[in-house]
Amino acid sequence: MLQIRCKNNGLTKTFNEGVSLLEVFQSFDLDFPYPAVSAKVNNASQGLKFRLWQNRDVEFVDVRDNSGFRAYVRSLCFVLYKATQDVFPDSRLYMEHPISHGYFCNFKKADGQFASADDVKRIEARMHEIIDLDMPFRRTESITEEAVRIFRDRGLHDKARLLETSGQIYTDYYTLGDTIDYYYGALVPSAGYLKVFGIEKYQQGMLLRVPDRKNPTQLAPLESQPKTFDVFAENVRWNVIMGLQNVGAVNQACLRGEASKLIQVSEALQEKKIVQIAEEINARYHDAEHPVRLVLITGPSSSGKTTFCKRLSIQLMACGLKPISFSTDDYFVNRVDTPKFPDGRYDFENIKAVDSATMERDLKALLDGKKVEIPEYNFRTGLREYNGKRLQLGEGKILLIEGIHALNPTLTAQISDEFKYKVYISTLTAISLDDHNWIPTRDNRLLRRIIRDYNSGAFSARETIAQWPSVCEGEEKWIYPYQENADAMFNSALNIEFAVLRLHAEPILAAVPKNCPEYSEAHRLMKFIHYFIPVPDKEIPPTSIMREFVGGSSFKY
Repeated sequence: MLQIRCKNNGLTKTFNEGVSLLEVFQSFDLDFPYPAVSAKVNNASQGLKFRLWQNRDVEFVDVRDNSGFRAYVRSLCFVLYKATQDVFPDSRLYMEHPISHGYFCNFKKADGQFASADDVKRIEARMHEIIDLDMPFRRTESITEEAVRIFRDRGLHDKARLLETSGQIYTDYYTLGDTIDYYYGALVPSAGYLKVFGIEKYQQGMLLRVPDRKNPTQLAPLESQPKTFDVFAENVRWNVIMGLQNVGAVNQACLRGEASKLIQVSEALQEKKIVQIAEEINARYHDAEHPVRLVLITGPSSSGKTTFCKRLSIQLMACGLKPISFSTDDYFVNRVDTPKFPDGRYDFENIKAVDSATMERDLKALLDGKKVEIPEYNFRTGLREYNGKRLQLGEGKILLIEGIHALNPTLTAQISDEFKYKVYISTLTAISLDDHNWIPTRDNRLLRRIIRDYNSGAFSARETIAQWPSVCEGEEKWIYPYQENADAMFNSALNIEFAVLRLHAEPILAAVPKNCPEYSEAHRLMKFIHYFIPVPDKEIPPTSIMREFVGGSSFKY
């Protein structure tokens, strides 16, 4: 007999060995506002069909929880894949990346044609049929070599490459009816759980729409993001040209000894983009009608804003300009005046954490040609200090400002847009695990932040993971609404980055205790990075954005 403690209500019950999580959930008769879709067993995410053979702590979650939401979306992707195969045999579906609060799918029929609006409606109708039939998702565990053979026999070479380079002895794969697929996390028990979804024509492909995390009975609202989509599309095109659409292909290239070349090409592409941005700024600086004097650089946490700013400065100097810079962080209000969350934690992402009035006053004075003393924020004392740093814009000089609020119009409302050039930086990971498993863009930034926080002695992995939800919430509120206002977007992700981050992240993540809530995320990230063949960072150049996080940068921070 087993003792199972339910963390949702603090009660413990006795069950027979081999009981499923779904049976445990039904036994505890929990009052959930939305259906439970997965659970955390000893703080590790599992599907509701998972069976228990030892005493365990169990916490059930719905789609409002990160792990529950991922299980829902993965399962929905499988339903979409099956529907495309049922309606259009021998078609190919590529789940490429998140966009517009949904997921962009590149779909091609057997004749190579894209789906029409009517085709999408037929696929949607088949998805509803599968869900109405409540088809079960069935998990099979097999020797990895056998799973590789099965996928290769069905022409799913992306999955075969991923699994044969994963180093795993056993592999789980799933079936839905007569359709087979692979997913790197848990699914819901059956298709009937997936009542809320949408699928519609989007660009040349389709947009899979998913529930709103805050109100799961409704779809997440659509948001127009054409510039973000173009950045993703550009990255995908380059990955296709290089033959690196998925992790299996990257792993094979590394095993062939090509890691150094991949790093060099990725860095060259980024430098090429920075040069293009610098040349455009230079041209607009010399525009007689609308001369740019102020470059605003923003992006979410760990996107590489600081290093980008330094590399852009170098390219602007190569254009003959004299860049000077500071960070919006220098205008933080004193710690005692920082806004707080209801639970008393400081809300550093809030625009009110910045003294925007003082910053705007100084900017106007600089643009008028005056000499201005710029503050420096002391993060140890929580005080804004004036230490004699004086700036003045003269002939050939241009001001660069980087920070999470740099594109927020509140910060520079009284300065004409004709003086501004806006740059948005993010980590838009366009490489996928395989055709149906994309890599969440936030995972890249979270791993960067975990490594940097640990190496700097600021926070442990557990502390960084604990802070991450509030960081992401702040980004949704204060950063993402303004990204489409940018004049240029820069993608700081490298297609070989996870392979390099693995060697840094593994020992840090392994230190997260199993008995804390943060272990769930640490366990997921550890499992995820194990798909990548590890690559040492010795080939990463000292000016790389990655050096901001793994150390060894030639820039001073």
